[in-house]
Amino acid sequence: MAMAHLISSPNVSSLSTVGTLSSHGSKASKHNIKAQKQYNIPLRFQQSPFNHHYKSIEKGAIYEESNKSYVVKAVNVPSSESESEASNSNNIVDSVKNFVAVLYQFIYPYAMYGRSSAAISASLVAVEKLSDISPLFFIGLLQALIPHLFMDLFVNGVNQVFDFEIDKINKPYLPLAAGKISFRSCAIIVALSAILGLGLNFMIGSPALIWNFVLSATLWTCYSANLPLLRWKQNPVLASLLMFVTWAYIFPITYFFHMQTFVLKRPLLFTRSLIVTLLFMSFYSTGIALAKDIPDVEGDIKHGVNTFAASLGQKKLFWISVVLYEMAFGVAFLAGASSSSPYLIKFVTCLGNVVLGSILWYQTKYVDVTNPASTRSFYSLNWKVQFKL
Repeated sequence: MAMAHLISSPNVSSLSTVGTLSSHGSKASKHNIKAQKQYNIPLRFQQSPFNHHYKSIEKGAIYEESNKSYVVKAVNVPSSESESEASNSNNIVDSVKNFVAVLYQFIYPYAMYGRSSAAISASLVAVEKLSDISPLFFIGLLQALIPHLFMDLFVNGVNQVFDFEIDKINKPYLPLAAGKISFRSCAIIVALSAILGLGLNFMIGSPALIWNFVLSATLWTCYSANLPLLRWKQNPVLASLLMFVTWAYIFPITYFFHMQTFVLKRPLLFTRSLIVTLLFMSFYSTGIALAKDIPDVEGDIKHGVNTFAASLGQKKLFWISVVLYEMAFGVAFLAGASSSSPYLIKFVTCLGNVVLGSILWYQTKYVDVTNPASTRSFYSLNWKVQFKL
């Protein structure tokens, strides 16, 4: 609360007294000069809504009757309790928003979309009739997707921890390399992701999902971890083979078996649709595995990481990857054309693959293979196209 003090001023009072005696000499003998007094009178000022600090000094008029001068002082007023609570609430909301934004970058959005599309498409492969698309199907799909997000956090977190110095050159926008989160926070996210992801899969009880998580987490830890006999990313053959096995076989097979056997309660078997999916992903995932390191050549060479992009050259590897993508669309086109589906479904399937393959081919003329931003953008497009499938 602002407090104002009326303070008696001796000097001013004395001057005022002299003036009074000189002008009213006849009355001076009849009246004694009153003793000087100090008064402290509290005055209340209205609080500014913006809590500005005021310090004003105002000298009151000198009253001859009381011989007093007035000095007004305003002191700092603390914020009200309601304003403090509102400020704290806003800070909490902003902190949550910032954390979610950092977590979104941390998870590699394009890879998350790709893995989610693998789970959705493999689950749809198990559908034999329209009645299979039921609430039970969507529950089974959520069982595959939610633990899968924790696996993304774990895999990408381990990679960022061990690639910290390389990412400062190749991917300085990542949260850890950019200093948006600390090593401790990153380690906590990685550990919690592993615990929650595996725990959820055990709670669900699907053997296919448990094997999916265990195999993927183990293989990608071997890829990133800088430990004896590990750090497989330094070997271009092992690195490409790991991505090929994960995307072409582990993801499609485990998600299909989860839906086929655990959700729909059908016998375990390889259907024609699953075989076509595996063949398509064999070509497409190989292209992704080769193109993955094209934007990262500079940092990989500086830190002694041998990749196909560094040894074969960015341009040559880029076109090998593009040919593999187009071969994958060719497989899907032939499978659609030779299927026993109704004519309309066959037409839509073939047309869709022609359109997606044409989009990728058209975008190649805008790619500068020596520009990391350009090749990374095209690499991200490959994941988005896979999501459309």
